[in-house]
Amino acid sequence: MANNHTSKIELNVELDENRVPEKLHWTAEDGGISNEEAKAMMLAVWDANAKETLRIDLWTKDMPVDEMKQFFHQTLVEMSNTFYRATQDEKMTATMKDFCDYFAEKLELKSE
Repeated sequence: MANNHTSKIELNVELDENRVPEKLHWTAEDGGISNEEAKAMMLAVWDANAKETLRIDLWTKDMPVDEMKQFFHQTLVEMSNTFYRATQDEKMTATMKDFCDYFAEKLELKSE
């Protein structure tokens, strides 16, 4: 019998009286993360039965707009990397990376 391991990722959201996120904390013990603060998060889950993506996008009310732009850019870049690892589709990955460069240029983000 195989020894299965369960890994847990925990998200905690502190809301104000209007249910707007004030604080986000996350824990991923297998990754060495314990109750770390974050200003924004995006979570996507594939529902195989409905064949659709379910998403949670949250950011704290004190997340600066310039950091949100960086967050989106870095997320797009990492989605391109993940797409390549999942599909090995070099042509579409290059197209996605081109868009990431365009996105950064239009938002006048500094090179990473």
